[in-house]
Amino acid sequence: MKRTGARTGAARVTSGRNGDSGRREPNRFPSASKPDLALPLPAAAGVGETGLAPGLYLVATPIGNLGDVSLRALAVLRGVERIYCEDTRVTAKLLARYGISTRPDRYHDHNAEEVRPAILAALRRGERVALVSDAGTPLVSDPGYKLVRAAIAEDLAVTAAPGPSAALTALILSGLPPDTFLFAGFLPPRRAARRRALGGWAALEATLVFFEGAPRLAEALADMTELLGNRAAAVARELTKLHEEVRRGRLADLAAHYRDMGPPRGEIVIVVGPPEPGAPDPAEIDKRLRAALAELGVRDAAARLAAETGLPRGDLYRRALAIRGDAK
Repeated sequence: MKRTGARTGAARVTSGRNGDSGRREPNRFPSASKPDLALPLPAAAGVGETGLAPGLYLVATPIGNLGDVSLRALAVLRGVERIYCEDTRVTAKLLARYGISTRPDRYHDHNAEEVRPAILAALRRGERVALVSDAGTPLVSDPGYKLVRAAIAEDLAVTAAPGPSAALTALILSGLPPDTFLFAGFLPPRRAARRRALGGWAALEATLVFFEGAPRLAEALADMTELLGNRAAAVARELTKLHEEVRRGRLADLAAHYRDMGPPRGEIVIVVGPPEPGAPDPAEIDKRLRAALAELGVRDAAARLAAETGLPRGDLYRRALAIRGDAK
């Protein structure tokens, strides 16, 4: 994991608005100054009753179904003095659903430079501040990265109430290998830039996860087919909502489907499987076997090439015997 700041190893956690109980590694168990907030707090509880430590809280919100909000997220949202979001209309619906009266403020790409100093000043005063996404996990294709960097640089406490993520939900529903994956966010809207980006990932041995807008979906899938090859893929939309759909197939088939049917409705995630092994070039295999046979016996040469290529050792052994016989 790439570090995003020079002092990411610890976050300051305090027992009161102005006190400091020292440092705590993010992966340690919570101390008394940062209690486990697994249970929701009473709606009328004040900040002083919550035990919520001062700091910046990155709170994941539902990507569709409001029932997916975590108990800890609700506890944090009830316990902070300030809630920042991209669209107050979206967040207000979530807050109203769970009886949280704190009025959200906007923090987005267009006002971040102006609002960020005010948030940092509030954190310095020992306030509790939540940053939420319109849907999913903050900072993932959402504003907030510069705010987190600035807070870390000042040794202000930053923690997260994790939860829903459209990228991970689509990945685990796709049926494609989840062990190694790249989340690439939104592809560039212009075709030339999009194709350059796809070309850079073509050889990556990983499942690829993209966000894409509905109007560009068919064109993006067609470019993927050409630049990545006709791989197994899935298009997920309206995740966790009433009309959730995950369409699986080859990239070329998916591109043709959405070209013929037109742009679908809803938020879209594209998941593309890793490169698939092609048929080995016999001439290249023979060349490598001859090189191995120049210094090894038949059995060892076949074993080496099997380890390097993943091809069956028995097939390579028989081919090596044939090459050795031809050389005599």
